[in-house]
Amino acid sequence: MIIVFRASRNTKTASDYYAAGHAFSGPQNGIAISGDYLSAASFLGIAGAIAVNGYDGFLYSIGFLVAWLVALLLVAELLRNTGRYTMGDVLSFRMRERPVRTAASLSTLVVSFFYLLAQMAGAGGLIALLLGITDKGGQAIVIAVVGALMILYVLVGGMRGTTWVQIIKAALLIAGTFVMTVWVLGLYGFNLSALLGHAAEVAGEKVLNPGAQYGKTETSKLDFISLGIALVLGTAGLPHVLMRFYTVPTAKEARRSVVWAIWLIGLFYLFTLVLGYGAGAMVGPEAIKDAPGGVNSAAPLLASHLGGPLLLGFISAVAFATILAVVAGLTITASASFAHDIYANVIKKGQVDDKQQEVRVARITALVIGVVSILGGIAANGQNVAFLVALAFAVAASANLPTLLYSLFWKRFNTTGALFSIYGGLAITIVLIIFSPAVSGDDEAMFPSLDFALFPLKNPGLVSIPLSFLLGYIGAKISKDEQGGKKYAEMEVRSLTGAGSEKAVHH
Repeated sequence: MIIVFRASRNTKTASDYYAAGHAFSGPQNGIAISGDYLSAASFLGIAGAIAVNGYDGFLYSIGFLVAWLVALLLVAELLRNTGRYTMGDVLSFRMRERPVRTAASLSTLVVSFFYLLAQMAGAGGLIALLLGITDKGGQAIVIAVVGALMILYVLVGGMRGTTWVQIIKAALLIAGTFVMTVWVLGLYGFNLSALLGHAAEVAGEKVLNPGAQYGKTETSKLDFISLGIALVLGTAGLPHVLMRFYTVPTAKEARRSVVWAIWLIGLFYLFTLVLGYGAGAMVGPEAIKDAPGGVNSAAPLLASHLGGPLLLGFISAVAFATILAVVAGLTITASASFAHDIYANVIKKGQVDDKQQEVRVARITALVIGVVSILGGIAANGQNVAFLVALAFAVAASANLPTLLYSLFWKRFNTTGALFSIYGGLAITIVLIIFSPAVSGDDEAMFPSLDFALFPLKNPGLVSIPLSFLLGYIGAKISKDEQGGKKYAEMEVRSLTGAGSEKAVHH
């Protein structure tokens, strides 16, 4: 809180509030990106998935990491050069401004909402484990307190405060997991195969082989492919990750920040491998499943096993900081998108009298989003967090990625195509999620007692992503709108050189 208040002194203009005045260096931003990206899903969800399902749990890590190559090669630099604050800026450059901004902002809000659900559910499970609160009412109060804290962060600090929170949290998280990893390996004489052998003795050979979670039926194999596609393509369409590219002064720094992020995130996922198998070997899958936080409590339980209440307290504090930092990043993205795209450019048609007004609207939006996510988090309490995040990735990959790539690389693309792929992608993904086994008709579903699951896959990526690309193509072809092509050359020069994008140097 102290750091956020200090940072807030410099937050005066819209550029400060949304993009931290473009004042962070590449390495700083890279650490912040890893702080933004290594959410409760990465830490609690993946460690739990590996502890219980072994090999199949590690596939989340691989998907989350490979995704960064897509972001680095296709998106990071071009986005920094063409936009100013939000994804809507990039899309509306070539298209008719108002419909496209509205669509981009709506999809940003939906992705952020799914992602927020996951973080809030993680917070509920974590505190339940720490304080031993087992009844749902107590956990609901806890989720509300977490939500209130995070709203305060965003209202006060803006992007600058949020970035500092993420940098500190990334340092704590990587240091904490490093200590635990060395500790676990030390107990097995720094021999990874001894650790894996012990985990297999406790949980059965299945944790070392593929297929414990996704190999049971043909559907579950398809489900795995669908999950993989959503994870790999989702990152490059995640609005809160895209927004981080605007906090650096140049495209070169945007590139550097992604390289830093890849190294830090890759290291962290190697740690989760040791932590997951360590938890499986020392705590045991059954004990993990029966804990108050369910699968998500593997890492805290391992900490408690290694270092007693002290280490458990530290690791839980880190996990808690993780949730707060990610939630703050999401909230500021969603509120910026609404205030900048819908309020300033659609409702006011770019005629905002007073820059403070736009920031004020962003703050009010942050408040509303906070309240909605608290209510959603209470409903989603008890779900596996990594899985909930995968749904957010599916929405991002279906609604945002096709539109972004077409805008940057296809000359014939136009407004109709953009609207087709955003709204079509959103609609298809959400309908498929509602009628999937993730929501009903399965023991692990959100509403296990109901059954309206018509679509067999838990993650819709396999169907929704190709369909969204197709819809964008069809929309662009059927429309006679040539406006998109006229500004394509200008956009191409801009995205490759950065000419005309707002420089960080204020004279």
